[in-house]
Amino acid sequence: MNAASPGFIGCTDNYNAARTVLLGAPYDSTTSGRPGARFGPGAIRTESWGLETYSPILERDLEDIAFFDAGDLELPFGESTGALALIEQQTSAILEAGKLPFLLGGEHLVTLGAVRATAARYPDLHLIHFDAHADLREDYLGVKLSHACVIRRCWEILGDGRIAQFGIRSGTREEFEWAKAGHTALHRIGHECYVEGLGKLAEELSAKRVPVYLTVDIDVLDPSIMPGTGTPDAGGISSFHELLSMLLWVFRANVVACDLVELAPNLDPTGVSSATAAKLVREMLLAI
Repeated sequence: MNAASPGFIGCTDNYNAARTVLLGAPYDSTTSGRPGARFGPGAIRTESWGLETYSPILERDLEDIAFFDAGDLELPFGESTGALALIEQQTSAILEAGKLPFLLGGEHLVTLGAVRATAARYPDLHLIHFDAHADLREDYLGVKLSHACVIRRCWEILGDGRIAQFGIRSGTREEFEWAKAGHTALHRIGHECYVEGLGKLAEELSAKRVPVYLTVDIDVLDPSIMPGTGTPDAGGISSFHELLSMLLWVFRANVVACDLVELAPNLDPTGVSSATAAKLVREMLLAI
């Protein structure tokens, strides 16, 4: 572990008392657009110190919950198999300790390591995915371990009927056709996404206490408010509150692990993207 960067604001130094554990996965070796997601975890922690610990939206305070920041994993750049194995190992350890792992990326491929560990502990795991991109390619330029293929790799673990995707607005024809064949429930921006899709799903999963892994690619937000990401795509969720309201629906279900990925702070010199991501992490921690 590399704990050189400051911990997220409000975190406890007592791992044993913590219910949630933040874990950085600074990896972007398969990024197909602009690199920089490896700097995401550090930027989120740094920007968190510009926030208050109290959320007036949720009327909760980080000082009243127990969460631990485990720092960043030291991952072998350019070696995805080894990096994923380390992420899986550490996520498993957090789960075995009875805690909820919250992964900070890093590119979206890091989700695969965490999903492997979580699915091993919860065989009936469901995945809820927020993103601009479908990430359902069989391979990208011949490479199967790519951030462009991560949800396809997760499907190989979970199977049909256990992955729901929201905010998707980019992908190949083959990806959309593959999803429509019943492999994943893919929702675009709009009425169906909010009402018929997410609301109904969250209620069903909550009623059955189904374990849920939540993965949030920050580029689900429109690049007009989130330019600091490697593969921005126009037409996304247009406000912080709009995204947060959707995520709060998800947290009504039995979320057992989650992540936030694809922040590339070097691509937004204003720092607004990092500040937005940090506030989103704060709200997610409090929603848990």
